[in-house]
Amino acid sequence: MIKQKPVAYLFITPYLLHFVFFIGFPLVFSLVLMFHRWDIISPMVWIGLENFNKLIQDNLFWQAMVNTGVFLVLHIPLQIAVALFLAVQLNAKIRMRGFYRAAFFLPVVLSGVVISILWDQLLARETGMINNLMTSFGFSRIGWLTDPYLAMPSIAVMATWKNVGLYIVLFLIGLQNVPQQLYEAADIEGANGWQKFWKITLPMINPIFLMVVILSTIGGFSLFIEPYIMTGGGPLGKTLSAMLYIYKQGFFFYHMGYAATLGFTFSMIVLVVILVQRRFVEQ
Repeated sequence: MIKQKPVAYLFITPYLLHFVFFIGFPLVFSLVLMFHRWDIISPMVWIGLENFNKLIQDNLFWQAMVNTGVFLVLHIPLQIAVALFLAVQLNAKIRMRGFYRAAFFLPVVLSGVVISILWDQLLARETGMINNLMTSFGFSRIGWLTDPYLAMPSIAVMATWKNVGLYIVLFLIGLQNVPQQLYEAADIEGANGWQKFWKITLPMINPIFLMVVILSTIGGFSLFIEPYIMTGGGPLGKTLSAMLYIYKQGFFFYHMGYAATLGFTFSMIVLVVILVQRRFVEQ
């Protein structure tokens, strides 16, 4: 086979090399790390299941998981609702429709670091534009990022603003593939706008809806840049996400073996959540 089609194997060689060095090797190495203690400098030491025992008793990791869950509960419904609403509006024949579509998608292609710094300045208690605007109307300043009960919702709103453009595009793809004859038939039957949306639009875009839910979940579990830049995991650890905690264990404290164990456990949790979501959404 190789002698018959050598050119084909030549073309797939770059991908194979990329897979081996950037996916395969790190994956195997992380599996090895889970059973070792390693601080990058000293040689690795075999410790068996000690990292897993430590994980079970690590209250801070489970608190980080709870924080991530809070973010998901706030972020995913908000993002889906906003994206679907805007997609329906942008699917209609309105003036400057192309401009609005590009404007909503623009934050998606911008650097997450830049956007996090921007929102950090906007939400600052003393100098932020939002609080300055509120005080001009007679309201008190709010600690959007310093109040333990407001910090994570503030980050959820910011993340929705950052990512909603991508899901608007996905929903638009689904909406544009809905046969117009179905809406015409519904009009003949006297269906109102809500009935058409509930009985026609949602069932027809269900595959796109499932994709958006899964992508939103994966993106939500990957929460890292926003709390890292805006709050550092505070206040009182309320914005410490699981990804940020894993990063700190690996690159702040150099507990590379334990970080690999956390990452493996975290990935299994994400997998289970996505499988459960898929089961319910596809029904």
